[in-house]
Amino acid sequence: MSTSPFAIRAAAPSEMPEVFSVDDDATQLYARAGIELGLTDEHPFALDERRRWRRSAELGRLFVAVEEGRLIGFASLDVLDGEPYLDQLSVRADSGRRGVGRALLRRAVAWAVEQRGEAIWLTTYAQVAFNLPFYESEGFVVVPESECGPGVLHHVEEQRRWLPFPEHRVAMQRPLG
Repeated sequence: MSTSPFAIRAAAPSEMPEVFSVDDDATQLYARAGIELGLTDEHPFALDERRRWRRSAELGRLFVAVEEGRLIGFASLDVLDGEPYLDQLSVRADSGRRGVGRALLRRAVAWAVEQRGEAIWLTTYAQVAFNLPFYESEGFVVVPESECGPGVLHHVEEQRRWLPFPEHRVAMQRPLG
């Protein structure tokens, strides 16, 4: 039986600088796909995002992938509209295409099941080849905005306000039952 070269575990709040570094590194993938995020650490969107991730770590719902002592990915979870929500999934560019993101996503789904949610939600870019098809392969489907709760809609609206290509931001859901 082979073992994974990385481990998935809950993050400690003290690891937040490394979590932020993972996300900064992961933006290289978006740049290669033609999406320059260009947000500074002091930008209101970035500040709010990092505040949510810190809160997730404090609540034990921020999971990290660690390989040889190095954080190579993370999944930050929240609850919106009474349902589990994957707030962010990031993997270092040099650790991609090795199952790290899929392992983190599956840990996020397991957490959602533990919360007794009916579904897990996320938001993403629809036009990016490594986003929508990846989530679809794990059972997520795009949900029309008319079927989204106010919390999910708020996230979509904030992302559309601050991120490039706002017309491509979508909400997705995966039933858990």
